[in-house]
Amino acid sequence: MRIWGAAAAAALMGLMPAVARAGEPGVGEKVYGATVEPGVTELEARYGRLTGDAADGEDGLVLELAHGFSKHFYGAVLATFERGPGEGRKLAALSLEGLAPVGRIDALKLDVALYGEYEAARHGPDAIETKLILQHVAGPFDGRLNLIAEKTLAGGEAVEFGYAASADWTLAGELRGGFEAYGELGTTRRFLPREAHYAGPVVKAEIEHLPGNSELEITTGYLFALGEARDFSHGQIKLMLEWETRF
Repeated sequence: MRIWGAAAAAALMGLMPAVARAGEPGVGEKVYGATVEPGVTELEARYGRLTGDAADGEDGLVLELAHGFSKHFYGAVLATFERGPGEGRKLAALSLEGLAPVGRIDALKLDVALYGEYEAARHGPDAIETKLILQHVAGPFDGRLNLIAEKTLAGGEAVEFGYAASADWTLAGELRGGFEAYGELGTTRRFLPREAHYAGPVVKAEIEHLPGNSELEITTGYLFALGEARDFSHGQIKLMLEWETRF
């Protein structure tokens, strides 16, 4: 049982600062897993759109190109696009990210990984983000929790905390169903105030044996607004397309 991995992850999370990403929790985001498949290249498109009230029509689109360089490291480049209600879509930021598995707690079947991202914003200060990633897989069940710390690289800005979580099961063949949740947990100045949260059902389907020994995973769902998010939105539509291949 490699408990040292979990201890190292917790220690690094405490030492590494991390940046607030523009937009609402979950828009253009995903829940990361804690393992890396070496040699696999992924091209992702992640889209989220808010519905209802003042934020109706606000959306975010993230395009990501990632590669598993080894079982110990995954790296990616990202482009983030945003659009306000009644506005055109604009490039908001370019980012570099990396994910490194650091251990496994065998008794809990819990894989642990660390994630880091540097975001170069088109307008405004750059930002950094770190995540402690936990994943439990048992038979048809896959549960994930990402604990997030974010910080804009501007003097005096507080570190912001958040989370992303998911749980899904195999329904039939390559079809899976479950739930996702995203939210804010406050800052180093004010922890656990009333914040924005989104949670709801998702469905995942995988299409295998595509040309080039590739496959396509489709995730779609609707997350309901909770907490502060209910003041300006009913919820958000989510769609993610993930194409994987080996070179």
